[in-house]
Amino acid sequence: MDPRPVSSPDDATGHATAVAASLAELAQRIERSTGHSGVHATAWAPMTLARADVPAAMPTVAVQEPSLCLVAQGGKQVLLGSEVFEYDASHHLLASVDLPVTGRVTVASPQRPYLCLILRMDPVQIAALLGELQLTDTDLPPPTRGLNLGPADPALIDVAVRMMRLLDTPDDLPALAPLLMRELLYRLLRSDQGGMLRHIAVADSPGQRITRAIGWLREHYRQPLRIDTIARHAHMSPSSLHQHFKAITAMSPLQYQKQLRLQEARRLLLAGAPDAASAGHEVGYESPSQFSREYSRLFGAPPLRDIARLRAM
Repeated sequence: MDPRPVSSPDDATGHATAVAASLAELAQRIERSTGHSGVHATAWAPMTLARADVPAAMPTVAVQEPSLCLVAQGGKQVLLGSEVFEYDASHHLLASVDLPVTGRVTVASPQRPYLCLILRMDPVQIAALLGELQLTDTDLPPPTRGLNLGPADPALIDVAVRMMRLLDTPDDLPALAPLLMRELLYRLLRSDQGGMLRHIAVADSPGQRITRAIGWLREHYRQPLRIDTIARHAHMSPSSLHQHFKAITAMSPLQYQKQLRLQEARRLLLAGAPDAASAGHEVGYESPSQFSREYSRLFGAPPLRDIARLRAM
């Protein structure tokens, strides 16, 4: 006789009910802690909360940092290059490196706003945990995309709920929040998405070298792009850099640099830069016409018209 327990429909129903209850509590706590649309800081720096009461009229462009995004209610679409990632309460979004993305809330209403918990991850913490778990680089899978969807995990949702509860007792945050983050990282490392996190933490892995190249680009994006310089900084050959950079980011180093430049130019214009040519020159463009053309391609309108539209929203 087989001694193993046999799952029943009642087990599945009970499991689904428990997950639904956890998501409902998570949504209630995020809604209570936000109050209006926007991105909201919390008393614990690695955790932020996002809310939208209506679908976005236009997409936003930003750099997605290494983070886990858990949606409690509503839905969102994120574009990385030409790839589309749709996620909601049934799927979380995991980013392992800094990635220029375009995002848009797609499902939201005043009665049921879009509600999301975002946990920023530290590769140093991941590396320390890998060392304790004795997970070496001998069985690292090939580098994969640095943005990935995963199915809703009851264990991750439970950690998120406990993190939100800590906001009610802020004196407990310094001692207990890091323990919950450790649990969350452990569960991610043990999941099917663990390989993409290990790549950014294991010394001299292709993923960590690309992370180093991304860091260099973010710091020097105004300068003319020289692949040899970036490759040397990342300790890779130019061909290996191109191959792994595109595998992880879905774009070439040049495309990545272009997105960084245009995002910063948009920020400068919103902050009061005198004209588009000045903003373009500030971020490294020598040709105003090229800047305007590439800006329009990314944001859907020429610089000044785009800024006027943003200010009118």
